[in-house]
Amino acid sequence: MNNLGFRIFPPTRAPEKLVELFRGLPTPNISDNMNRLNGVSGEIRAMHGPEQLLGSAFTVRTRPGDNLLVHKALDMLEPGDALVIDAGGETTNAILGEIIMQMAIGRGAAGIVVDGAIRDTDAFAEARFPCFARGSSHRGPYKDGPGEINVPAVVGGAIVNPGDIVVGDSDGIVFVPQEVAEELAQRVRETNAKEEETMRQISAGSLDRGWVDRTLEQRGCQWVGPGGRA
Repeated sequence: MNNLGFRIFPPTRAPEKLVELFRGLPTPNISDNMNRLNGVSGEIRAMHGPEQLLGSAFTVRTRPGDNLLVHKALDMLEPGDALVIDAGGETTNAILGEIIMQMAIGRGAAGIVVDGAIRDTDAFAEARFPCFARGSSHRGPYKDGPGEINVPAVVGGAIVNPGDIVVGDSDGIVFVPQEVAEELAQRVRETNAKEEETMRQISAGSLDRGWVDRTLEQRGCQWVGPGGRA
């Protein structure tokens, strides 16, 4: 019998060399180079501090407020895994707290992303262990199931597949499919270089801002009142 909604699949993991391509790269530039469609909602925010989260997605889908499958996932984690939990966006009950954080650290996990709530937020801030969540709640979780492990999930409106590269920083979270990782990382580095040049021109007072008026003209913007254009 196919017990849809209560299943565990073997993990898929991104090769370390692909994950490391994104070490230190900012999520805004990664997002821009994916047409801003593969990023997680800003409602899911860093609960730990500025440290980057970088790892391979180990996905869990669970009933809102329940963490039975999260506990099973902990037993399966390997170093470099980013535990990504689709808890339906519900924040009434925390999915995890300091105990699960410490177990994840012990397994060598890169961090945690949960579309739901956590608790013991001070412990995450003190440990500086990368954790992103929709909110916090003092109410604990249930442990009944159902749920699924290593299946496609939705976190903050973004689709994440097992083995996607997870990048998180103070600006949010993005998921990078393995098949585009090398090309994307190169494009992000090129974007970084362009931004560095822009900052240099700003400092030198030589930045060309003509594109603003050209765009307004192309878009048909009307100038009104004194000082306007004919």
